[in-house]
Amino acid sequence: MKKVLLFLFISLLSLPGITSTEYPKGIIKIPPRPAPFLSLENMDGKKFTLNKTEQRWSFVHFWASWCGPCRREMPAIQALIKTMNKRNIDFFIVNTAESEDTIFSFLGAVAPEIDTLLDRDGLTTEAWKPRGLPSTYLVDPNGYIQYVVIGGQDWRKIDYQQFLQHLPILKKQ
Repeated sequence: MKKVLLFLFISLLSLPGITSTEYPKGIIKIPPRPAPFLSLENMDGKKFTLNKTEQRWSFVHFWASWCGPCRREMPAIQALIKTMNKRNIDFFIVNTAESEDTIFSFLGAVAPEIDTLLDRDGLTTEAWKPRGLPSTYLVDPNGYIQYVVIGGQDWRKIDYQQFLQHLPILKKQ
């Protein structure tokens, strides 16, 4: 009987859609691919560049003020940045081709502490090819996109925070 139950359990795990690894809602594991180049300035003119970094993941998030899910998600991202302070993750919050006045007004209303990067001409967003906004990419320390998050999520929820806190530290390639 035990052998039959074990066989059934293993058979269930092999069915499509049933996996032994569960991710929080919206997080999709993808075949790793190199992250496109990203070097942008914030609203103060300080340049930020996504580099291969030892032992640090990157949370690369694309948004726009006209995007309803972005508006709902931004306070959660602001809270996540505070929660993840001094963890193994860097945040690159990228606005897609809007004016500084629009960005300033939007963030002032929904997430005043977020320091966004400006993709003034939209070319960086185009290189990353998000399927919609908001879109988030989780880039490993070797510069490879490992996970994609499509749509707005409530990053304040503990399952998202635990997922990010437990991202593996990979050996440098």
